[in-house]
Amino acid sequence: MNVQVKYTYQDLLTTPDDGNRYEICEGELIMTPSPNRAHQRIAANLTTLLMNHVKQKASGEVYPAPFDVYFDEETVLEPDILFVSKDRLHIIDEHKVNGAPDLVVEIVSDSTESRDRGFKFKLYAKEGVKEYWIVDPTGKIVEIYELEQTGFSLSGKFSGRDEVRSTYFADLEFTANQIFE
Repeated sequence: MNVQVKYTYQDLLTTPDDGNRYEICEGELIMTPSPNRAHQRIAANLTTLLMNHVKQKASGEVYPAPFDVYFDEETVLEPDILFVSKDRLHIIDEHKVNGAPDLVVEIVSDSTESRDRGFKFKLYAKEGVKEYWIVDPTGKIVEIYELEQTGFSLSGKFSGRDEVRSTYFADLEFTANQIFE
């Protein structure tokens, strides 16, 4: 008999700190190795751009990983970057975001791309994330998806000197190159 263990948020909280990042996807514990240098540079550049913009506009809060997003006891994800608008800050407690952030950014790698474009893509749409950015360090591409009634729809794909355009952050201005430098 094959018995599958279902992990919960409480299990995640008691997982020893071994330098890896963990998420729970429908009760399955997923380990993600520490990000590489390119990933960290992109995350830092994009977090800085978003934080500066959000601070200037006083429009909410930006959090880089690690910071949990709790959807239910068996689904807790850790996006690379997230944003919660000022009028929804009540969903954040000292340890996690309780529900869908307004914006989620995932920086894909060989070990995360299938989840970022598969399970997470569908879940973020189902839970009501308004905008989802997928950043591809290898192709140096930023894809922005907007939430519509039927799920996410690609609103733009940016690279090189393209001005990255976000519907959610209409007045945020930067080129794709800026985050890959």
